[in-house]
Amino acid sequence: MRLRGNAIIGGAIVGAILGMAALSAFWTPYRPLGVNLRARLQPPSATYWLGTDEAGRDVLSRLMTGAGTSCLVALLTVLLAVLLGTAVGLLAGFTRGWVDRVLMLVNDAVLAFPGILLALGLMAVIGASQWGIIVALGIAYAPTVARVVRGAVLSIREREFVEASRAIGNSEAVTMWRHVLPGTISPVIVLATGMFGWAILSESALSFLGLGVPPPAPTWGNMLAAARPYLESALWLSLAPGLCIALALLGVNLLGDALRDRLDPRSAGA
Repeated sequence: MRLRGNAIIGGAIVGAILGMAALSAFWTPYRPLGVNLRARLQPPSATYWLGTDEAGRDVLSRLMTGAGTSCLVALLTVLLAVLLGTAVGLLAGFTRGWVDRVLMLVNDAVLAFPGILLALGLMAVIGASQWGIIVALGIAYAPTVARVVRGAVLSIREREFVEASRAIGNSEAVTMWRHVLPGTISPVIVLATGMFGWAILSESALSFLGLGVPPPAPTWGNMLAAARPYLESALWLSLAPGLCIALALLGVNLLGDALRDRLDPRSAGA
């Protein structure tokens, strides 16, 4: 019952956020970048459901557009991290020997840095942009994926079907691709789900610090940063993006818990 409840609630929250992001590509109540100084700092009303910001831009429209940007950045970040980490972990775990030692030495050196700190350093070199965030966070999260994949590969490579694949004449590359890689999918899916939430939070943090998507393009993080001077006079400016970030993390965590309970063979719900 708990597994199903987490899956339903988490899926509903994540689905609503992804739906809002998709809808923003086709329709928003007002233009997200449309400036209207006569309507600046308007509180929530029937005209502007979530109020307006310091430039008279509709907060709801910017929130919807920001959802699309934040979700796209998070999705591409996770995809890049999974591709890099899976390649490193698969190669290290399957080949063993000096290849494993060298790859894991580099992987552990990168893993020693906190993800957000490593991303900050990379962003300082790459520059503040949407693609810069994706590359920086993808590289920062890849070592975690590599560790998980390597651990799964080490347990799979000694199984009977792998030995059988070698015995019938399949090359090491074919054996690794066809028989070892599929066994790593379940833990990677669980990890990628949680990583989606990490990426949203990290993107918001970097945008809040001014190293994310440059204004005036809206993201939840730079909307929070722009709302700092108006915390007392216009609370809705920080409340709306803050709640969206919190709900996104809640939904992703609940969905990740449900997937872990469903896919982890050591779990009672599996």
